[in-house]
Amino acid sequence: MTDKHIHHSHHDDTLLTLSHAQAVVIAISAIIILGVTMIAWGFVPHLSLLLVILGLLMFGFSRRISFDDMQERMIKGVSTGMGAIYLFSFIGLLVSALMMSGAIPTLIYYGFNVLSPQMFYLSAFILASVIGVALGSGFTTCATVGVAFLGMAEAFNANPAIVSGAVVSGALFGDKMSPLSDTTSIAASIVGIDLFDHIKNMMYTTIPAWLISAVVFFVLSGDGGADLADVAVLQDSLVASGLVHGYALIPFAVLIALAVMRVNAIYAISATIAVSLIITYIHSSPSLAELGGWFFTGYKPAEGLKLGDVGRLVSRGGLESMFFSQLLVILALSLGGLLHALGVLPALLSTIRHLLTRASRAVLTASLTAFGVNFLVGEQYLSLLLSGNTFAPEFKRLGLHPKNLARTIEDSGTVINPLVPWGVYGVFLAGVFGIPVLDYVPYAVFCYSCLFLTLFFGFTGITITRAEPTQET
Repeated sequence: MTDKHIHHSHHDDTLLTLSHAQAVVIAISAIIILGVTMIAWGFVPHLSLLLVILGLLMFGFSRRISFDDMQERMIKGVSTGMGAIYLFSFIGLLVSALMMSGAIPTLIYYGFNVLSPQMFYLSAFILASVIGVALGSGFTTCATVGVAFLGMAEAFNANPAIVSGAVVSGALFGDKMSPLSDTTSIAASIVGIDLFDHIKNMMYTTIPAWLISAVVFFVLSGDGGADLADVAVLQDSLVASGLVHGYALIPFAVLIALAVMRVNAIYAISATIAVSLIITYIHSSPSLAELGGWFFTGYKPAEGLKLGDVGRLVSRGGLESMFFSQLLVILALSLGGLLHALGVLPALLSTIRHLLTRASRAVLTASLTAFGVNFLVGEQYLSLLLSGNTFAPEFKRLGLHPKNLARTIEDSGTVINPLVPWGVYGVFLAGVFGIPVLDYVPYAVFCYSCLFLTLFFGFTGITITRAEPTQET
């Protein structure tokens, strides 16, 4: 992925020159439309984005800008994220493959063996972290393991708010650090860096944040007698699915090995899918038609198995599961391209550009932008896409490696969304956990530890990488 989409001068790239005041009015209008339609009316983000895009096209039309010119800039905006859009297709296939081969179910099964009733909160956090990395989706981790833990919380006499905070912290660790995660792919591709380089660079903030969280949950874990019967039921259902086999963990080993060897993500994923297919045929022999169905709509266990919650747990993946994210990325990048072309982003940036003289200020501003978009719009993907697109040229201008930006927007974008009561994640979790977002916010330690650490490193310059020297225009 190259940086050729990043503008070299403002004149050749924008169709309009706006005043600061005009840009602010348009930006606030866009935020109001997004906020009202998503939060008050409950629209899916795609519809809200289309409304804003339509409004901007009308504005361009009123300023006599040709539709073709605007469409061309929207397409140019989307081209910056095509890497993520392709990668999502492969991730959808990979999740299906890891389900049908038993890799994810086996990991969950062994995960329950390490559960300690005495250290329940810490166990919940660690297990949610492991499963979060395996699934690559914080949503799915919370909706499956999180719900299982809240079910156990009663048996363990545990505080549901702390359990929720522990699960959210672990799930978001997985969401950030898993090569299967869509937010991780978006952050890497939006600034044009390799997925595994991005994950490696995030360890500087993520590992300390994880350790801080582990200490907090260790301290909060009191001893309480517990009934492990619920865990046994879940484990029995997993075994009944016929998917739990020690050798089923081989695909994870392959994926991790290829990641460590810095093999391109799509090749690494394809190789892992191939290994998963071999393992699938060792313990079951699906027809090619069934395989095709699983790869498109996601893995489904055989009819007639009484699996209860575990049925939901293992029915996942497929190309189809990625359409929502792929279309959202396309529309959000189109919006970014249009905001840039119509001069909105350049005008807003020009007012703060004179402040962006040092790495610390660039990190702070990008961080506050990602954080702010989460609170104003309540959308995790948009916080990454808008702040990533806006600040990529500025980080380049300051001679900072783009991986600094990718890390900053993940530390202030991805992990903040579950803390916003009207955010997509917050609304989802309140529904799934059955407790208000504000109840678990104090215990979602991992989420704000990442934010503080990224700001701390930004100010001190520790772990901030300079760009390789290039010929600048």
